[in-house]
Amino acid sequence: QVQLVESGGGLVQAGGSLRLSCAASGRTFSTYAMGWFRQAPGKEREFVAAISRSGRSTYYGDSVKGRFIVSRDNAKVYLQMISLKPEDTAVYHCAAGPSVYSSSVYYRAGQYVYWGQGTQVTVSS
Repeated sequence: QVQLVESGGGLVQAGGSLRLSCAASGRTFSTYAMGWFRQAPGKEREFVAAISRSGRSTYYGDSVKGRFIVSRDNAKVYLQMISLKPEDTAVYHCAAGPSVYSSSVYYRAGQYVYWGQGTQVTVSS
């Protein structure tokens, strides 16, 4: 089992930057593909970014391409966000999905098994 705890959210002005972290417990972290999703009030959950368990493959949602970068190390996954916009305001969740292939990335929420509680990101105009 994997437990995920996000941090790094906060209030930032439009055009600013934030770096989210997701700490994972469990010795099997390296066997999981990881993803970031977000959900704004009244909106459906949206895929943001994904990274393979090897870290060599990444995939991004159209709305964040060129502005967000996902990365990982032995125990955490990160989401570097730049050029933030008010429409990026949401609760950001990280998720872990068991991965057979080291290069697999997942963009569907149903492909993830474990989820963190989320961290709030608010971008003011």
